[in-house]
Amino acid sequence: MAENKMQPTKASPTKFINAVEDPQQRKDCKELVKMMKAATGEKAVMWGDSLIGFGTYHYKYASGREGDFLVVGFAPRKNKLSIYLTCDIQQHADLLAKLGKHKTGKGCLYVNKLEDIDRDVLEQLIQRGIEEVEAKYPKQ
Repeated sequence: MAENKMQPTKASPTKFINAVEDPQQRKDCKELVKMMKAATGEKAVMWGDSLIGFGTYHYKYASGREGDFLVVGFAPRKNKLSIYLTCDIQQHADLLAKLGKHKTGKGCLYVNKLEDIDRDVLEQLIQRGIEEVEAKYPKQ
């Protein structure tokens, strides 16, 4: 079975963030690190060359595919921040309605900058994502 493309690395999340060109995005990345570290109690770890993750869980699908992935994380992209909540974000319409300017994917939240959204609502979404992962994939 093929190994996951996205794996944790030894690269420094701090160096990666400090190399982000846009000063606002760099500031937002530092704030996301604090927020996610506080929520998970885990250190920031680089996954691949552009994703910063916190915590891990082991999944196993009915197909037999299994692996490890980050509990929550984010990646600075060209014009936005991709925030990975590893949950079905559409199930949280109550919070999304209060979040502010954003777009969503299956388990991702896309924002241009943190000042566009309500950070307290983001913290609640992060917490719900963590709770869903812990409920679905309890630690062995």
